[in-house]
Amino acid sequence: MEKRNLLQNLMLTAKGMAMGAADVVPGVSGGTIAFISGIYEELINSLSNINLKALTLWRKEGTGALWRHINGTFFVFLFAGIGISIFALSKVVTRLLDSHPVILWSFFFGLIIASILVVGKRVKKWTLPTIISLVFGMAVALWISSIQTTASLDAKWFVVLSGAIAICAMILPGISGSFILVLMGSYHVIYGAIADVDLSIIGLFALGCVIGLLSFARVLKYLFSNHHDLTVTLLTGFMIGALYKVWPWKKAIGDEPLLVHSDGREEWMMKNVLPGDYPGDNQLWIAIACAVGGFLLIFILERFAPKEK
Repeated sequence: MEKRNLLQNLMLTAKGMAMGAADVVPGVSGGTIAFISGIYEELINSLSNINLKALTLWRKEGTGALWRHINGTFFVFLFAGIGISIFALSKVVTRLLDSHPVILWSFFFGLIIASILVVGKRVKKWTLPTIISLVFGMAVALWISSIQTTASLDAKWFVVLSGAIAICAMILPGISGSFILVLMGSYHVIYGAIADVDLSIIGLFALGCVIGLLSFARVLKYLFSNHHDLTVTLLTGFMIGALYKVWPWKKAIGDEPLLVHSDGREEWMMKNVLPGDYPGDNQLWIAIACAVGGFLLIFILERFAPKEK
């Protein structure tokens, strides 16, 4: 594990804040930020070290040995940043998506396009299997992105399940955990609880996140160690397929909403359209500028980010 000084740890917190901000928005993945900023594989390796061996080490050698084994300092600074962003931005971003959807989605669209190029560069050798993996990832993400929400559940067991599934998506570049929550109908339940500091819902969701992280991280570590190029091309395909979901110009279709929440909020089936067919002000030039800004931001981050060893 990389040993960091205080400034590097503060930079790690900043990356965590970027991850948290991304994970608040449906269609944008904090895993992408981790991947292109050079901490993704360290995150997966550290999570996979939280196992029975860690418990045995704690019993035999004490807390210090356990802390080093699980890379505890890394977790403290990273998750502090993630938590700060999620609590601070959960209301802000959702309001911006309601008031300026085209501009915000355009920024995210440019961000993801740049991320595709950055992550794709990690493929060491392109072969037929890696191309198949890329296409498969695209197909899966496109399928997930095209699903429309039809139900909303806030039962305790479902909140735990939502956490377990969403956290797996949150650490996958290109697949948004918040989008998974939207698909499952629990987005407003979870982020409403965070905004209102509802500790019962937050606790259940956190339990699900822990379950998902500890199980899924081991799978990813195995894939990176034994099938690196196939894994990277699969993740790249996920990001390409996810572009469908973050296309800025959409319009509602159908005569009735898919779902009406208890607070009166309506969810409609949405269709991607060209800017000229957008029912409101398409804000085309501002949208293009925001997309370019998002694109450049990723390359600036990639340019100055420390590389994985």
